[in-house]
Amino acid sequence: MSRTDYETFDLGDFRLTEGATLRDAKLAFKTYGTLSDARDNAIVYPTWYSGRHWDNEWLIGDGMALDPARYFIIVPNMLGNGLSSSPSNTPPPYDRARFPRVRVQDNVRAQHRLVTEHFGIDRLVAVTGWSMGAGQTYQWAVSHPEMVPRIMPFCGSARTAPHNFVFLEGVKGALSADSAWKHGWYDAQPTTGLRAFARVYAGWGFSQAFYWDSLYTEMGYSSLEDFLVGFWEGFFLERDANNLLTMLWTWQNGDIGRTDGFDGSLEKALASIQARAIVMPAEKDLYFPPEDNEHEIRHMPNAELRVIPGVWGHFAGGGVNPVDTKFIDQGLRDLLES
Repeated sequence: MSRTDYETFDLGDFRLTEGATLRDAKLAFKTYGTLSDARDNAIVYPTWYSGRHWDNEWLIGDGMALDPARYFIIVPNMLGNGLSSSPSNTPPPYDRARFPRVRVQDNVRAQHRLVTEHFGIDRLVAVTGWSMGAGQTYQWAVSHPEMVPRIMPFCGSARTAPHNFVFLEGVKGALSADSAWKHGWYDAQPTTGLRAFARVYAGWGFSQAFYWDSLYTEMGYSSLEDFLVGFWEGFFLERDANNLLTMLWTWQNGDIGRTDGFDGSLEKALASIQARAIVMPAEKDLYFPPEDNEHEIRHMPNAELRVIPGVWGHFAGGGVNPVDTKFIDQGLRDLLES
Protein backbone atom coordinates (compact mmCIF):
# COMPACT_ATOMS: atom_id res chain seq x y z
CA MET A 1 0.00 0.00 0.00
CA SER A 2 2.85 2.44 0.77
CA ARG A 3 3.74 2.55 -2.93
CA THR A 4 0.40 4.10 -3.83
CA ASP A 5 -0.84 5.46 -0.50
CA TYR A 6 0.97 8.78 -0.38
CA GLU A 7 0.12 12.47 -0.72
CA THR A 8 1.34 15.37 -2.81
CA PHE A 9 1.89 18.97 -1.78
CA ASP A 10 1.36 21.63 -4.44
CA LEU A 11 4.38 23.90 -4.67
CA GLY A 12 2.86 26.04 -7.39
CA ASP A 13 5.38 27.88 -9.55
CA PHE A 14 8.56 26.78 -7.85
CA ARG A 15 11.66 28.77 -8.77
CA LEU A 16 14.87 26.75 -8.65
CA THR A 17 18.26 28.03 -7.57
CA GLU A 18 19.67 27.60 -11.07
CA GLY A 19 17.02 29.99 -12.46
CA ALA A 20 14.28 27.83 -13.99
CA THR A 21 10.73 27.79 -12.69
CA LEU A 22 8.87 24.49 -12.35
CA ARG A 23 5.23 25.36 -12.87
CA ASP A 24 2.62 23.43 -10.93
CA ALA A 25 5.43 21.61 -9.11
CA LYS A 26 4.59 18.74 -6.78
CA LEU A 27 6.28 17.33 -3.69
CA ALA A 28 5.24 13.75 -2.94
CA PHE A 29 5.43 12.64 0.68
CA LYS A 30 4.37 9.93 3.09
CA THR A 31 3.81 10.28 6.83
CA TYR A 32 4.01 7.71 9.60
CA GLY A 33 2.38 8.24 12.98
CA THR A 34 0.19 11.10 14.21
CA LEU A 35 1.10 14.74 14.57
CA SER A 36 0.59 15.81 18.18
CA ASP A 37 -1.80 18.59 19.08
CA ALA A 38 1.19 20.75 19.98
CA ARG A 39 2.84 19.88 16.64
CA ASP A 40 6.05 19.08 18.50
CA ASN A 41 6.80 15.46 17.56
CA ALA A 42 7.78 15.69 13.87
CA ILE A 43 10.91 14.20 12.31
CA VAL A 44 11.91 14.73 8.67
CA TYR A 45 13.55 11.75 6.95
CA PRO A 46 14.30 12.59 3.28
CA THR A 47 14.80 10.02 0.53
CA TRP A 48 18.11 9.23 -1.20
CA TYR A 49 19.46 8.74 -4.72
CA SER A 50 16.69 6.99 -6.69
CA GLY A 51 14.94 6.04 -3.44
CA ARG A 52 11.23 6.45 -2.84
CA HIS A 53 9.47 6.89 0.50
CA TRP A 54 8.85 3.17 0.92
CA ASP A 55 12.60 2.56 0.61
CA ASN A 56 13.01 4.40 3.94
CA GLU A 57 10.55 2.22 5.85
CA TRP A 58 13.18 -0.25 7.10
CA LEU A 59 14.19 2.30 9.76
CA ILE A 60 10.62 3.07 10.88
CA GLY A 61 8.61 0.75 13.12
CA ASP A 62 7.17 -0.17 16.49
CA GLY A 63 9.85 -0.21 19.16
CA MET A 64 12.44 1.43 16.92
CA ALA A 65 13.86 4.90 17.43
CA LEU A 66 11.60 6.17 14.63
CA ASP A 67 8.49 4.78 16.29
CA PRO A 68 5.23 6.01 14.73
CA ALA A 69 3.54 5.55 18.08
CA ARG A 70 5.70 8.37 19.43
CA TYR A 71 6.80 10.48 16.48
CA PHE A 72 5.26 11.94 13.34
CA ILE A 73 7.73 10.96 10.65
CA ILE A 74 7.61 12.86 7.35
CA VAL A 75 9.36 11.24 4.38
CA PRO A 76 9.51 13.73 1.47
CA ASN A 77 10.47 12.37 -1.94
CA MET A 78 13.32 14.15 -3.69
CA LEU A 79 12.57 16.22 -6.75
CA GLY A 80 13.48 14.00 -9.69
CA ASN A 81 12.71 10.64 -8.06
CA GLY A 82 9.64 9.91 -10.19
CA LEU A 83 7.01 10.73 -7.54
CA SER A 84 7.73 14.37 -6.86
CA SER A 85 8.13 16.58 -9.95
CA SER A 86 10.56 14.75 -12.23
CA PRO A 87 11.55 14.41 -15.88
CA SER A 88 9.26 11.39 -16.16
CA ASN A 89 6.09 13.13 -14.95
CA THR A 90 6.48 16.81 -15.89
CA PRO A 91 4.63 18.11 -18.96
CA PRO A 92 6.38 20.11 -21.70
CA PRO A 93 8.37 22.25 -21.94
CA TYR A 94 10.33 20.94 -18.94
CA ASP A 95 9.70 17.26 -19.60
CA ARG A 96 12.30 14.54 -20.05
CA ALA A 97 15.72 15.86 -21.16
CA ARG A 98 14.61 19.48 -20.61
CA PHE A 99 13.95 19.03 -16.90
CA PRO A 100 15.92 21.75 -15.11
CA ARG A 101 18.79 21.36 -12.69
CA VAL A 102 17.84 20.90 -9.04
CA ARG A 103 20.07 21.57 -6.06
CA VAL A 104 19.89 20.12 -2.56
CA GLN A 105 18.89 23.60 -1.41
CA ASP A 106 15.81 23.42 -3.67
CA ASN A 107 14.74 20.11 -2.17
CA VAL A 108 15.03 21.42 1.38
CA ARG A 109 13.19 24.63 0.48
CA ALA A 110 10.31 22.56 -0.88
CA GLN A 111 10.33 20.36 2.21
CA HIS A 112 10.37 23.40 4.49
CA ARG A 113 7.23 24.66 2.78
CA LEU A 114 5.57 21.29 3.29
CA VAL A 115 6.47 21.24 6.97
CA THR A 116 5.49 24.83 7.73
CA GLU A 117 2.65 25.58 5.32
CA HIS A 118 0.92 22.21 5.12
CA PHE A 119 1.50 20.89 8.64
CA GLY A 120 1.94 24.18 10.53
CA ILE A 121 5.10 22.91 12.25
CA ASP A 122 7.60 25.53 13.42
CA ARG A 123 10.10 23.24 15.15
CA LEU A 124 11.18 19.68 14.41
CA VAL A 125 12.45 17.01 16.75
CA ALA A 126 15.18 15.97 14.30
CA VAL A 127 16.21 15.43 10.70
CA THR A 128 17.97 12.28 9.54
CA GLY A 129 18.81 10.59 6.26
CA TRP A 130 21.04 8.19 4.35
CA SER A 131 23.35 9.10 1.45
CA MET A 132 21.73 12.01 -0.44
CA GLY A 133 19.27 12.08 2.46
CA ALA A 134 22.27 12.89 4.65
CA GLY A 135 23.13 15.81 2.39
CA GLN A 136 19.59 17.11 2.80
CA THR A 137 19.94 16.62 6.57
CA TYR A 138 22.97 18.92 6.67
CA GLN A 139 21.14 21.41 4.47
CA TRP A 140 18.16 21.51 6.83
CA ALA A 141 20.49 22.33 9.74
CA VAL A 142 22.17 25.12 7.78
CA SER A 143 19.08 26.63 6.15
CA HIS A 144 16.77 26.40 9.18
CA PRO A 145 18.83 26.22 12.37
CA GLU A 146 15.95 27.58 14.44
CA MET A 147 13.85 24.54 13.50
CA VAL A 148 16.37 21.72 13.77
CA PRO A 149 17.73 20.83 17.24
CA ARG A 150 19.12 17.40 16.24
CA ILE A 151 20.51 15.79 13.10
CA MET A 152 21.89 12.38 12.24
CA PRO A 153 23.26 12.21 8.70
CA PHE A 154 24.51 8.71 7.89
CA CYS A 155 26.67 7.54 4.99
CA GLY A 156 26.64 10.97 3.38
CA SER A 157 28.38 14.33 3.41
CA ALA A 158 27.80 18.06 3.52
CA ARG A 159 29.64 18.54 0.23
CA THR A 160 30.22 16.04 -2.55
CA ALA A 161 33.94 15.26 -2.70
CA PRO A 162 35.88 15.30 -6.00
CA HIS A 163 36.41 11.52 -5.94
CA ASN A 164 32.68 11.03 -5.41
CA PHE A 165 32.03 13.37 -8.35
CA VAL A 166 34.32 11.24 -10.54
CA PHE A 167 32.51 8.03 -9.54
CA LEU A 168 29.26 9.62 -10.67
CA GLU A 169 30.83 10.65 -13.97
CA GLY A 170 31.52 6.95 -14.54
CA VAL A 171 27.95 5.77 -14.06
CA LYS A 172 26.64 8.74 -16.05
CA GLY A 173 28.99 7.87 -18.90
CA ALA A 174 27.87 4.23 -18.89
CA LEU A 175 24.22 5.20 -19.15
CA SER A 176 24.57 7.93 -21.76
CA ALA A 177 26.77 5.75 -24.01
CA ASP A 178 23.70 3.68 -24.95
CA SER A 179 22.55 4.87 -28.38
CA ALA A 180 18.97 4.27 -27.27
CA TRP A 181 19.36 7.07 -24.71
CA LYS A 182 19.12 9.67 -27.51
CA HIS A 183 20.33 12.48 -25.25
CA GLY A 184 17.30 11.98 -23.03
CA TRP A 185 14.67 11.85 -25.78
CA TYR A 186 14.31 8.07 -25.76
CA ASP A 187 11.08 6.33 -26.74
CA ALA A 188 11.77 3.39 -24.42
CA GLN A 189 14.10 3.11 -21.45
CA PRO A 190 17.75 2.61 -22.56
CA THR A 191 18.07 -0.77 -20.87
CA THR A 192 21.57 -1.51 -22.13
CA GLY A 193 22.77 1.74 -20.59
CA LEU A 194 20.86 1.09 -17.36
CA ARG A 195 22.43 -2.37 -17.06
CA ALA A 196 25.89 -0.86 -17.63
CA PHE A 197 25.07 1.87 -15.08
CA ALA A 198 24.20 -0.86 -12.57
CA ARG A 199 27.40 -2.82 -13.21
CA VAL A 200 29.59 0.23 -12.63
CA TYR A 201 27.62 1.16 -9.51
CA ALA A 202 28.04 -2.38 -8.14
CA GLY A 203 31.76 -1.87 -7.63
CA TRP A 204 31.14 1.12 -5.36
CA GLY A 205 27.99 0.40 -3.36
CA PHE A 206 29.65 -2.35 -1.33
CA SER A 207 33.26 -2.71 -0.22
CA GLN A 208 36.07 -4.89 -1.52
CA ALA A 209 35.83 -7.02 1.62
CA PHE A 210 32.10 -7.53 1.08
CA TYR A 211 32.84 -9.13 -2.28
CA TRP A 212 35.87 -11.01 -0.98
CA ASP A 213 33.68 -12.64 1.69
CA SER A 214 30.81 -13.29 -0.78
CA LEU A 215 28.38 -11.61 1.62
CA TYR A 216 25.84 -11.25 -1.16
CA THR A 217 24.94 -14.86 -0.34
CA GLU A 218 23.54 -13.56 2.97
CA MET A 219 21.14 -11.47 0.87
CA GLY A 220 19.85 -14.57 -0.92
CA TYR A 221 21.99 -14.45 -4.08
CA SER A 222 23.57 -17.68 -5.22
CA SER A 223 26.60 -16.30 -7.08
CA LEU A 224 28.36 -13.05 -7.94
CA GLU A 225 26.67 -12.94 -11.34
CA ASP A 226 23.30 -13.59 -9.70
CA PHE A 227 23.96 -10.61 -7.42
CA LEU A 228 25.01 -8.34 -10.28
CA VAL A 229 21.92 -9.21 -12.29
CA GLY A 230 19.33 -9.83 -9.58
CA PHE A 231 20.23 -7.02 -7.21
CA TRP A 232 22.05 -4.35 -9.19
CA GLU A 233 20.51 -4.60 -12.64
CA GLY A 234 17.11 -5.23 -11.09
CA PHE A 235 17.60 -2.18 -8.87
CA PHE A 236 18.15 0.27 -11.72
CA LEU A 237 16.05 -1.25 -14.50
CA GLU A 238 12.92 -0.09 -12.70
CA ARG A 239 14.18 3.51 -12.66
CA ASP A 240 13.79 6.14 -15.37
CA ALA A 241 17.06 7.20 -17.00
CA ASN A 242 16.32 10.94 -17.04
CA ASN A 243 15.24 10.79 -13.40
CA LEU A 244 18.54 9.13 -12.51
CA LEU A 245 20.52 11.79 -14.35
CA THR A 246 18.57 14.63 -12.73
CA MET A 247 19.26 13.31 -9.24
CA LEU A 248 22.86 12.57 -10.21
CA TRP A 249 23.40 16.25 -11.03
CA THR A 250 21.88 17.17 -7.66
CA TRP A 251 24.27 14.76 -5.94
CA GLN A 252 27.36 15.93 -7.82
CA ASN A 253 26.62 19.55 -6.93
CA GLY A 254 25.73 19.01 -3.28
CA ASP A 255 27.42 21.68 -1.15
CA ILE A 256 26.02 23.43 1.92
CA GLY A 257 28.66 26.15 1.42
CA ARG A 258 26.62 27.39 -1.55
CA THR A 259 23.80 28.39 0.80
CA ASP A 260 23.19 32.13 0.78
CA GLY A 261 25.37 33.94 3.29
CA PHE A 262 28.37 31.60 3.41
CA ASP A 263 30.34 32.76 0.35
CA GLY A 264 30.86 29.21 -0.84
CA SER A 265 32.65 28.20 2.38
CA LEU A 266 31.89 24.68 3.59
CA GLU A 267 33.56 25.42 6.90
CA LYS A 268 31.49 28.57 7.57
CA ALA A 269 28.29 26.65 6.81
CA LEU A 270 29.29 23.78 9.11
CA ALA A 271 30.14 26.22 11.91
CA SER A 272 26.64 27.70 11.67
CA ILE A 273 24.95 24.39 12.53
CA GLN A 274 23.37 24.71 15.96
CA ALA A 275 21.93 21.21 16.08
CA ARG A 276 23.24 18.41 18.23
CA ALA A 277 24.70 16.06 15.64
CA ILE A 278 25.67 12.42 15.46
CA VAL A 279 27.45 11.97 12.14
CA MET A 280 27.58 8.34 11.10
CA PRO A 281 29.76 7.22 8.18
CA ALA A 282 30.33 3.59 7.24
CA GLU A 283 33.83 2.25 7.83
CA LYS A 284 34.37 1.08 4.25
CA ASP A 285 32.13 3.44 2.29
CA LEU A 286 33.93 3.98 -1.02
CA TYR A 287 32.40 7.35 -1.91
CA PHE A 288 31.49 8.83 1.49
CA PRO A 289 34.58 7.75 3.49
CA PRO A 290 34.80 8.56 7.22
CA GLU A 291 37.65 11.00 6.51
CA ASP A 292 35.19 13.40 4.87
CA ASN A 293 33.01 13.43 7.98
CA GLU A 294 36.04 13.76 10.26
CA HIS A 295 36.78 17.05 8.52
CA GLU A 296 33.16 18.14 8.88
CA ILE A 297 32.77 17.53 12.61
CA ARG A 298 35.92 19.55 13.36
CA HIS A 299 33.97 22.59 12.18
CA MET A 300 30.62 21.73 13.81
CA PRO A 301 30.07 23.06 17.34
CA ASN A 302 28.17 20.09 18.76
CA ALA A 303 28.94 17.00 16.70
CA GLU A 304 30.00 13.43 17.42
CA LEU A 305 31.42 10.94 14.91
CA ARG A 306 30.22 7.34 15.10
CA VAL A 307 31.60 5.04 12.44
CA ILE A 308 29.44 2.09 11.42
CA PRO A 309 31.85 -0.86 11.68
CA GLY A 310 32.02 -3.68 9.16
CA VAL A 311 32.42 -4.37 5.46
CA TRP A 312 29.04 -3.51 3.94
CA GLY A 313 30.31 -0.20 2.61
CA HIS A 314 27.81 2.44 1.58
CA PHE A 315 24.94 0.00 1.90
CA ALA A 316 25.60 -0.29 5.60
CA GLY A 317 23.07 2.54 5.61
CA GLY A 318 20.66 0.91 3.19
CA GLY A 319 18.78 -1.39 5.53
CA VAL A 320 20.11 -4.63 4.04
CA ASN A 321 22.25 -5.81 6.97
CA PRO A 322 20.45 -6.27 10.34
CA VAL A 323 23.63 -5.62 12.35
CA ASP A 324 24.12 -2.23 10.69
CA THR A 325 20.43 -1.41 11.05
CA LYS A 326 20.66 -2.02 14.79
CA PHE A 327 23.72 0.24 15.03
CA ILE A 328 22.00 3.06 13.15
CA ASP A 329 18.80 2.66 15.15
CA GLN A 330 20.77 2.90 18.40
CA GLY A 331 22.43 6.08 17.19
CA LEU A 332 19.05 7.60 16.46
CA ARG A 333 17.76 6.46 19.84
CA ASP A 334 20.70 8.15 21.60
CA LEU A 335 20.20 11.32 19.57
CA LEU A 336 16.47 11.54 20.28
CA GLU A 337 17.01 10.97 23.99
CA SER A 338 19.67 13.68 24.20
